[in-house]
Amino acid sequence: MAVQVHRHRNKVRNGQAIRCAMATGKEQGAISTASSGDQTKGGLRGKLNKVVLAYSGGLDTSVIVPWLRENYGCEVVCFTADVGQGAIELEGLEKKAKASGACQLVVKDLKEEFVSEYIYPCLRAGAVYERKYLLGTSMARPVIAKAMVDVAKEVGADAVAHGCTGKGNDQVRFELTFYALNPELKVVAPWREWDITGREDAIEYAKKHNVPVPVSKKSIYSRDRNLWHLSHEGDILEDPANEPKEDMYMMSIAPENAPSKPEYLEIGIIAGVPVSINGRDLSPASLLAELNEIGGKHGIGRIDMVENRLVGMKSRGVYETPGGTIMAAAVRELESLTLDRETMQWKDIIALKYAELVYAGRWFDPLRQSFDAFMEKVTATTTGSVTLKLYKGSVNVASRKSPYSLYREDISSFENGEIYNQADAEGFIRLYGLPTRVRAMLEKGI
Repeated sequence: MAVQVHRHRNKVRNGQAIRCAMATGKEQGAISTASSGDQTKGGLRGKLNKVVLAYSGGLDTSVIVPWLRENYGCEVVCFTADVGQGAIELEGLEKKAKASGACQLVVKDLKEEFVSEYIYPCLRAGAVYERKYLLGTSMARPVIAKAMVDVAKEVGADAVAHGCTGKGNDQVRFELTFYALNPELKVVAPWREWDITGREDAIEYAKKHNVPVPVSKKSIYSRDRNLWHLSHEGDILEDPANEPKEDMYMMSIAPENAPSKPEYLEIGIIAGVPVSINGRDLSPASLLAELNEIGGKHGIGRIDMVENRLVGMKSRGVYETPGGTIMAAAVRELESLTLDRETMQWKDIIALKYAELVYAGRWFDPLRQSFDAFMEKVTATTTGSVTLKLYKGSVNVASRKSPYSLYREDISSFENGEIYNQADAEGFIRLYGLPTRVRAMLEKGI
């Protein structure tokens, strides 16, 4: 019941949390003068009417705005999703978007939807890609792309655009979502079309088109942050032999510098998803945010891995997922009480494919949705609480409780009981081991 209430509340909140910045007629005139291309005619590469651009305010997306206008003769609506990347990432976006030539900026708060409708299904499924990756970026892209499709409908756009490179996974994740939700939308991917090859080219293009160049200090790492995780790629990480530098981490402290006293944390769970911390009910986003603070303080959730990208190459990334690591441990431990052997084995098998589908951008694929129905069914009784011990980067279970526990002390005890007769084991072993005996008899000619 608590999970359903959260979901209903999220939809209302997300519906209200929309901010739009419209340029006035005078401002639009100034923008047109500053940007190349006449919107009444086609651009250098064709004609589109209005494009919704996934916008961050950084150099790449700031340059994409005038590039779209010059090459497609279109209006550009910048869209930014708040998925928990932090307030500093959202500062000044309206001013930046207008200065780049956009006719409108739309910002949507998607944090609650992101956690309840994307993170929680993956958490319930136990989806982990290639043994380590908790799918932070993979889960965020479809919720952003879905919102872009919604905004395109609201503003009457005939196309969408993103700033993903042609070498990464994100281009696939965005575009498969566009195809699934509105196959009639045209998709523009500038990094696969333009002649810009790096930061210096982008700066030169920006100056040529009177677009203010963001003056923020350029990080040596490529990062992606949301409420679930923070990823780091590039620079020294491109050599798998190099150990990450400690000053790279932003969500967690080094385990050796974490408190010397362990912290105990009780996570309440209903139907396979967390709902409370130490008895306090919290919304999905609030719960995750609090666990991020607690986990980061104890140096929890650091992952360094070499993964196989969807496009065929290997890449090395370092991920910080403090709250998610705590959540995953709690749900997994409670399942040890509530799932029988066969169900747990099949759940683990399907979880591998589930993770692969999410990683590959197939969130709206019927197969993932069918897997989700299975996961929802088998975790219906995964309800209870788990107490975890957090200490210097480790998460260990201290207690598990569930009203649906399949564990029976009167059966599991070493003392004889009425339900389990130890003498029955002899017949079971004879039958269970019969194939082994028959094969041995054959080999020995008996």
